[in-house]
Amino acid sequence: MSQATSPRAAQTRTARLPDGFGVRIDPRVRSYAGGRVLVGGSPTRMLKLAPAAAAMIDEDFLEVVDAQSAAVARRLLDAGIGNPRPTKLPPTSEVTIVVPVKDNPAGLDRLLAALEGHEVIVVDDGSDVPVETPERGRVRVLRHGTARGPAAARNTGLQQATTEFVAFLDSDVVPRIGWLERSLGHFTDPAVALVAPRIVALDPESGALARYEHARSSLDLGRRESAVIAGGPVSYVPSAALIVRRSALVEAGGFDERLHVAEDVDLCRRLQEAGWRLRYEPIAWVAHDHRIRFRKWLTRKAFYGTGAAPLAERHPGTVPPMVMSVWTLIACLAIATCTRIGVLAALLTQMVVFVRLRRMFAGLDGRDRLAARLAAQGLAGGLGQVASALCRHYWPVTLVASLFSRRVRRTVLAFAAAEGIWDWYSHREEGGLDPVRYLLYKRLDDLAYGAGLWKGAFDARQVSALVPDIRS
Repeated sequence: MSQATSPRAAQTRTARLPDGFGVRIDPRVRSYAGGRVLVGGSPTRMLKLAPAAAAMIDEDFLEVVDAQSAAVARRLLDAGIGNPRPTKLPPTSEVTIVVPVKDNPAGLDRLLAALEGHEVIVVDDGSDVPVETPERGRVRVLRHGTARGPAAARNTGLQQATTEFVAFLDSDVVPRIGWLERSLGHFTDPAVALVAPRIVALDPESGALARYEHARSSLDLGRRESAVIAGGPVSYVPSAALIVRRSALVEAGGFDERLHVAEDVDLCRRLQEAGWRLRYEPIAWVAHDHRIRFRKWLTRKAFYGTGAAPLAERHPGTVPPMVMSVWTLIACLAIATCTRIGVLAALLTQMVVFVRLRRMFAGLDGRDRLAARLAAQGLAGGLGQVASALCRHYWPVTLVASLFSRRVRRTVLAFAAAEGIWDWYSHREEGGLDPVRYLLYKRLDDLAYGAGLWKGAFDARQVSALVPDIRS
């Protein structure tokens, strides 16, 4: 639960970027008008720069050298147009590592062996056999007499830490070499409160389910660096591995101990609402011991789904099943009819989208090509969202509708196959699953998550987690 914002914390969030800090324009961003207009980010936006600001960017890179360049760099970062390239990093001695654990002695021993030389606080959350203080290293063990949940365990460790930064690592992870150093540099931006590494598989080759999780784990947020922001390509980061600015987390009130699922998503939302920036750093790796026994895997997926309802209640509008414009939704539904009239209706709505985009980019060379490309990308993304929602968030409704309509069945099967194959193609890994087995596991993944989502909505007696965000 959040606390009152201190003047010092508010001042930190608005402090300028330091000299030497760099910003690299994202390679997916398109430049127009001699670099004065940048189009990109997610959602896609157009950023107009003054000639003097555009001149500061040399070969898609801007270095902060004064207040003016710092302001331009901040604007690029906040728009999602640029990515940070810090040149300095705080010392690792300024990091305390907090490890919440319950009944996982083997995992804890494995993790502590990888943390030699670091200041570590282990919080035993009511294990049946109490954790003993290790003989080696700078490790302290704190204990809850009864289990209070991982959020409470993390908060206990946070209260005992005195360093400027705190890293949280679950007992079932093993950090890879360089994970901490590759993450810490982001904190040279005084507005950054949290950085998360990429979560990869500890054992990706032990079976078909392990290979699926290696490619599609709910904890692995992909290869692309990103700001962490609701509605963006990375909207949250998992608490299995996080590094935070201690003062920011204390100000926010720590993790919400009432939540036993999605407490990490809740924390991300609260920090964002308080004005802090959050980053996802995929070149920093932490390996996770994924659940690869079938029943435990399905149970965990359903458990994740139950977190959507409390999140929707705490942060309205931040966890919708779909986000798209009304025109894109109409086009997708029209295509789903699999009729000539439907295809014609989709074409007409796309023309409306094209005209609106063309008007937005008035004055730019090549605006027709840009508008057509963005309209096509929007439709493709919308179709992907609809297909995913039919198989994941809304599958009970989809199932009932399929029982009564042959046309609905054909449409659903086509959407399910196309979305699954595209997902396989987007997440394929060397040595990974073939598309058929991948598709099977993906659909089971979706069924389990959707079941948890509906159970959570039923338990909470509210449906806001099932309401899409349709924009004009």
